[in-house]
Amino acid sequence: MFHAAVAGAEKELLTDLLEEVSRSLYLTLRVLPKSIRPQIGLAYLLARTTDTIADTEIVSIEQRLKMLQALRERILGTSSQPLNFGELAQHQGSPAERLLLEKSEASLALLQSQSAIDQKLTRDVLDVITSGQELDLKRFGSVTSPTKIIALQTDAELDDYTYRVAGCVGRFWTRICLAHQFSTVQTAVPSFEELGVRFGKGLQLVNILRDIPADLAKGRCYIPAGKLAGIGLAPEDLLRPENEPQFRPLYNKYLDLTESHLAAGWEYTNLVPFGQMRIRLACSWLILIGLKTISRLRSDNVLDPRVRIKIPRAEVWQIVRRSILYYPLPGTWRGLATFTGH
Repeated sequence: MFHAAVAGAEKELLTDLLEEVSRSLYLTLRVLPKSIRPQIGLAYLLARTTDTIADTEIVSIEQRLKMLQALRERILGTSSQPLNFGELAQHQGSPAERLLLEKSEASLALLQSQSAIDQKLTRDVLDVITSGQELDLKRFGSVTSPTKIIALQTDAELDDYTYRVAGCVGRFWTRICLAHQFSTVQTAVPSFEELGVRFGKGLQLVNILRDIPADLAKGRCYIPAGKLAGIGLAPEDLLRPENEPQFRPLYNKYLDLTESHLAAGWEYTNLVPFGQMRIRLACSWLILIGLKTISRLRSDNVLDPRVRIKIPRAEVWQIVRRSILYYPLPGTWRGLATFTGH
């Protein structure tokens, strides 16, 4: 009876709900081997739950921090206090995010059903992710006007943020894979895990560099103020698309950094044993979609809020088909990812 209940919860949460909230990432999650798919899927679901709480702007910063802390304590197993996000759920515009909050207790119960090692790995990564979300709320919480922008100050702060919300996921992904799927001389070393961290950072930087206008609309700027000052700009100047030519050289340097992280991710992907086709394909899709996005960001006006760069589904499926078709040809497959080094 217990196993049937767990299987039912997995179906409801890690198939139906996960597909609704993970959007394009769902394709990647579904291709993963069955031995690691539930752990990674659940970690993503819980991270989306904490992210939904953090992003519900109609609720005060103080309330969101309190709810985040309550959920974090439940995830870490340091509290058994029941959660009630019913009222918060009513503020969600998306039915999927509303259900995500309503099903938080079910997600936590699923976490409890995992093995001890999987629980620890999931708790560790979510502890870091929620720390990044809390830091974001505290850092940007004083925004009171759409024309007042709060920016990160240094590249070190940007690197720390990308680690907390995505680089740590690369570490989690690696440790889950090593625990359940493979371990070779090349992958059982710290440098392999660090490539995974850079992989995660690169994916987050793609999002940051693509979403500058949307973040500015919320009073947030992830491009460090110190770097902007070096080219004669203030964070508020990024609200004006006509400043894009002045911003572009600095922006391109961040695109180059992002690309170098994704190159580390490609190295990581090709160190995964060839027989682990599902894992290698999942990694490759994330990288190839990221590189396509970077290519478009190199030419479009990235400060224009009317420009929304999104890779069409047809191109995503083309990436998927080509990666599968060329997989038996290692040399050709490796050539799928090209790095400009601009």
